[in-house]
Amino acid sequence: MGAYAAAFERSIADPTRFWGLAARDIRWLVPPDRVLDDGAPPFYRWFTGGELNTCDNALDRHVEEGRGDQPALIYDSPLTATVRSYTYRELTETVARFAGALRALGVERGDRVVIYLPMIPEAVVAMLACARLGAVHSVVFGGFAARELALRIDDARPKVVVSASCGLEGSRVVPYKPLLDAALELATHKVDRCVVRQRPQLHADLVRPRDVEWDEAMADASPAGCVPVAATDPLYILYTSGTTGRPKGVVRDNGGHAVALRWSMENIYGVGPGEVFWAASDVGWVVGHSYIVYAPLLTGCTTVLYEGKPVGTPDAGAFWRVAAQHRVKALFTAPTAIRAIKKEDPDGTLLAGHDLSALDTLFLAGERLDSETYRWASRVLGRPVVDHWWQTETGWPMVANPRGLEPMPLKAGSPTVPVPGFDVRVLAENGAEARPGEDGDIVVRLPLPPGTLSTLWQDDERFVESYLTRHPGHYLTGDGGNVDADGYVWVMGRTDDVINVAGHRLSTGAMEEIIAAHPAVAECAVIGVHDALKGQVPRGLVVLKSGADVDEPALRDELVAMVREQVGPIASLRRIEVVAALPKTRSGKILRGAMRGIADGRDVPVPSTIEDPAVLDELRPVLRSPTAP
Repeated sequence: MGAYAAAFERSIADPTRFWGLAARDIRWLVPPDRVLDDGAPPFYRWFTGGELNTCDNALDRHVEEGRGDQPALIYDSPLTATVRSYTYRELTETVARFAGALRALGVERGDRVVIYLPMIPEAVVAMLACARLGAVHSVVFGGFAARELALRIDDARPKVVVSASCGLEGSRVVPYKPLLDAALELATHKVDRCVVRQRPQLHADLVRPRDVEWDEAMADASPAGCVPVAATDPLYILYTSGTTGRPKGVVRDNGGHAVALRWSMENIYGVGPGEVFWAASDVGWVVGHSYIVYAPLLTGCTTVLYEGKPVGTPDAGAFWRVAAQHRVKALFTAPTAIRAIKKEDPDGTLLAGHDLSALDTLFLAGERLDSETYRWASRVLGRPVVDHWWQTETGWPMVANPRGLEPMPLKAGSPTVPVPGFDVRVLAENGAEARPGEDGDIVVRLPLPPGTLSTLWQDDERFVESYLTRHPGHYLTGDGGNVDADGYVWVMGRTDDVINVAGHRLSTGAMEEIIAAHPAVAECAVIGVHDALKGQVPRGLVVLKSGADVDEPALRDELVAMVREQVGPIASLRRIEVVAALPKTRSGKILRGAMRGIADGRDVPVPSTIEDPAVLDELRPVLRSPTAP
């Protein structure tokens, strides 16, 4: 039995022993009484009776153990032509002082603090300062609309909001303060104080005495020490979109979170203390929480905070420049970023001149990785390209190729195998376990491992209804797929992306995989639209690679024939349009649901998470057109 199989078996058969051993890597102020408290299913708690401080484990202990002069955080901003490094000692001192500033504004253990910041070091400092005080942070993606911010303020009921005068989107300055002021007007909960980081690109007008500038607050502050908290106390609330329009506040605890993320860095990502890890994401998303901030710092790594884009800052070689300059060992981003690079630089010529000898692995997650993007990245980088699969709710990977524990053979299109702790199953609609290769609902048998959501903020009932009801005793991921005969998991997409064509359930993800393999296609989406005869039929939209010189009608015919050949005539894909761009969220997910609603003639509001509303507006006439071009 290999190292992976042995670890997985131990984690499922005896989770108490498995995670009890992993917990030794965390500095406990009071050791836990129990590793797994399973006394009130379906609510499971980890490390009950234990006390710790997450900031202490992420910063102070490393200074005390000799890493004080090692870089902890590298801030790289091509948007401001800034590169700045903070050692563990410098970051600890800055965080302690800002924790003191928050304490002076009345923030205590258990209070909530909303953080509405761009990708600047103050975002990391504010998160860790909250953790230092035992306060609960709730980071809202910078630039989110006022209404969405107000909804989160009303749900979390923060004592303080930390924001900035502006964010930067390419060459565009996005004023944050007017959005914050409008949100505070809309919210029924009244926030006591706001801390505003004034950026050189835009000075914000403050509302005194409610608002205070970051520098003012820091100047008057005394450093605060680490406050002990229970392992089961919440560390943060992170909101994810809910089907009702009311966001769901995913609650992450302190103890289980620290243990799981510390374990994941070396066992999944193969990155240890002193090495450089870069998650090219945003602190407003779960990847930013887990793998820009907490996991690398809990491990004693150097983490990169990047304020820029994969293309346009200044070009499609930006990621390779950052990885080379900072000697990054593992890079983690979303497939959409790699597709954007591939579209602008299909031959990978911008890799030239960048020394990537330190880079071992490219990790991708956040959406399904199509085989063509996988093959392209593998070819131009000459390194393992590792797909893995997880969610805001789980906080860390459910299915991955455990590069540190035991690298597994890679299969294009599969994120590989269940991570130790995650008992992944595929169930049919009737609850029966699916056969190898048979599609169904991907679920995780309870209990979920440490680090996953413990509940939804002040809404246990919605937690149970959303995740634990459809298949009792299991967590419903909301994704469909299968497990093959080798135990590899194949995630075909959200179950609401499965369409029903004349009684046949078909995966739009499988069709996208086929279309994306065409050499002229940069990216694509397939949606199911209403059809009076068949119930639903698929419809494709494709974006061409830069410089692609193709005859569009001929391309459509080729793509239709490819899907017909590989899925069968039952796919009924007849209509494919070439478009300039696909609408996406700021985290890179394609807004298939919004496009589907428009195509079906519904009045679909512009999603709050959209990156560029103009893209969706330009697609409306195409999607509503009743006849094929």
